[in-house]
Amino acid sequence: MESTVQSATNTLIPITFTEGAIKEIKKLIDQKELTEEFGLRVGVEGGGCAGMNYVLGFDKKKEGDEVFFVDNIRVFLNKAHNLYLVGMEVDWQDGLNSRGFTFNNPNATNTCGCGTSFSA
Repeated sequence: MESTVQSATNTLIPITFTEGAIKEIKKLIDQKELTEEFGLRVGVEGGGCAGMNYVLGFDKKKEGDEVFFVDNIRVFLNKAHNLYLVGMEVDWQDGLNSRGFTFNNPNATNTCGCGTSFSA
């Protein structure tokens, strides 16, 4: 699936979202009726089968965050997470075999079968 044009306040966003992911994120924003102070947080945290888990959810801006806009969606990414996420593509799968967000991360040296855990 083709990625859409994405921009940041000062630089290009280090991650991309497919059209399907953007559509699903916008649907979730509408369902949750989020205020303007919230954005989509993309990041990593320790844990999971392979050592690190992806973080994808709605949150308020925190210290150390970079702010990007993708198709009018405000995205928060902690600067320290760039090392693990640069070049990653977030997609939305809605098929018979799988349903949910998927992460195609070129920095992952090992991934778990669940698709949300990796090591770099």
